[in-house]
Amino acid sequence: MKLSDLTHRAGEWLRGVGPMHDVVISSRVRYARNLAGMPFLSRCTGEQLRELETRLRDTVLDSRLADEMLYVDVAAAGKLDRELVVERHLISRQHADGRHPRGVAISGSETMAVMVNEEDHLRIQVLRSGLQLSEAFEDLSRIDQLLEERVSFAFHDRYGYLTACPTNVGTGLRVSVMLHLPALKLTGQIEKAFRAAKELHLAIRGLYGEGTEATGDFFQVSNQTTLGKSEPQILEEFSTEMVPNFIDYERKARHALLNRQARALEDRVYRAHAALRSARLISSEETMYMLSLVRLGASLGLIKDIDVHTLNELFLQTQPAHLQRLLNREMDGQERSAARSDFIRRRLSQN
Repeated sequence: MKLSDLTHRAGEWLRGVGPMHDVVISSRVRYARNLAGMPFLSRCTGEQLRELETRLRDTVLDSRLADEMLYVDVAAAGKLDRELVVERHLISRQHADGRHPRGVAISGSETMAVMVNEEDHLRIQVLRSGLQLSEAFEDLSRIDQLLEERVSFAFHDRYGYLTACPTNVGTGLRVSVMLHLPALKLTGQIEKAFRAAKELHLAIRGLYGEGTEATGDFFQVSNQTTLGKSEPQILEEFSTEMVPNFIDYERKARHALLNRQARALEDRVYRAHAALRSARLISSEETMYMLSLVRLGASLGLIKDIDVHTLNELFLQTQPAHLQRLLNREMDGQERSAARSDFIRRRLSQN
């Protein structure tokens, strides 16, 4: 498997299936781990950073965590390839922009990614489509056990797993979902939902995580602390008490729009649909906005000629790095706007 193979397909987590997939795009569980006897990355020498990257790369690949694996040397990769992997949510922005030896191991289905030398020595993540946190966690536990058979992780009898950021100390488990919340945005209730999230000690971030904006009405919601709670407790609270509240808020907002503002909602959805099929220049931001409205229309039965899987693929393939890789040339902003509109029209004409 090569990095270029990923460009022409969406990952399994973007299939548009799984429980609650009308609102929950994907589920992610992640462990932060550090090797025993080695400093945190911020305290490592250059030689130690190189040693960690080599040792952990070999450990991850030798552990046979998945049937098909690709290891990307992020430090050696070009800017466009680093952006491509960020757009696929397989590495963080921080990992892409680093200046030290680092890499990522990716499974063929893209349901698993192991970042080497991100903020911690290892960041192990598992992704699933829809609300499938328990299933993702089972796989994460399996991967963690396979790795721990080969290396020893930094662990304290009282505090649990030791991590670079205090909020990850304990289990080292971060649980998150990617939510599509267009109706809450349209009805002006999104800030109310955010306040409720803060009261529940949840973190809300944009499409690409910390420090990014909520493009296309996509929001990442995750737990903020891991210390003092068991893994089953974190999963139970998040998946049965916290996330269902957001799903319920969004679905009620969607039905309110249908019942009270049907004509206005249809106008927004159909205008977005028409713009995507006819535009000759379209920016990444405008594309995300239009696709978000069409996805809302598809989930409510207003749009019948485009399925959610196709829309999810377009969210990904119209991003700057993907578009340039798909067309095999680097482009400036104006060229991308023209190429993006052409690509969308061709893709939608196939439906």
